[in-house]
Amino acid sequence: MKYFWIQLLLILGSVSMALMFIRTWGQAKNRAWKRIAFSVFVVVNVYAVLRPTDVTWVAQQLGVGRGTDLVLYVMVLAMGFLTLNTFLRFRSLEKKITDLARTVAINEGVRHNDERLGADVPAASATAVAEAKAEAKDEAKDEAKAEAEVDADADSDSVKA
Repeated sequence: MKYFWIQLLLILGSVSMALMFIRTWGQAKNRAWKRIAFSVFVVVNVYAVLRPTDVTWVAQQLGVGRGTDLVLYVMVLAMGFLTLNTFLRFRSLEKKITDLARTVAINEGVRHNDERLGADVPAASATAVAEAKAEAKDEAKDEAKAEAEVDADADSDSVKA
């Protein structure tokens, strides 16, 4: 009865985490091995709260000494895993976003050229399409040079003033 309130608080915390996880159970991002690992984590957590002397016994068998040290070491490993998992997920998402942005840019460029060159472009020969693309690049370069000259002129005017 001495540790009843802290045990109750820790068990309620574990159960609330499990309920939050179950609420998102049907989402595709929760893979089966993650579900199993989280379920095992919750069960072990509740057992460790109810039987802390067993955790100390396991720690002594592993050569750690105290159960709290064992729990700390396991949590450090878990945090390392979660950090690595999050990093890899973000890197994957960044790659997907980059690929998507490239695809959208290419499609927008093709659409812009189709509008500018007319609807009969698909029927035109490959050389005509290549020439049109080269002309479009040259025009874009000319426009960029003109804008750079305007910007340079505006900068020199502001310096004179």
